[in-house]
Amino acid sequence: MRALLQRVSAASVVVEGEHISEIGHGWLVLLGVGQKDSGAEIKKLVDKIVGLRLFADESGKFNRSVVDVGGALLIVSQFTLYADTSSGRRPGFSGAAAPEIARRLYEETLSAAAATGLTVKGGKFGADMKVSLVNDGPVTLMLDTEMM
Repeated sequence: MRALLQRVSAASVVVEGEHISEIGHGWLVLLGVGQKDSGAEIKKLVDKIVGLRLFADESGKFNRSVVDVGGALLIVSQFTLYADTSSGRRPGFSGAAAPEIARRLYEETLSAAAATGLTVKGGKFGADMKVSLVNDGPVTLMLDTEMM
């Protein structure tokens, strides 16, 4: 699984003109599910996301996690994180999981994240979403469970 994390002061998702979710301070997580992913990676990924100390303490140093600052997570599925751009101008997406598998693992990730006690919101799997964010920092990280 791949997760692109953006520290935000606000983020939201709109689908077909309807505002479906929003958070204040926390992480916007763009989540990609790969063909080799089975769900065994979910706990490790969620633990890493909620435990990363990339929020400032009183001294302005990265010493606090999203849990420590009372933040939230907005998790949005994004198969394009598995784009293969190695040749030509049109990316291939054969590394992404099939939609039915990706949907199940995305939903399991939302549940695992909610089980941490954080406020967790999601996008709408498979929909054309308009995602808005106010990037805080900016602080942006890429996590890949194959490298964890």
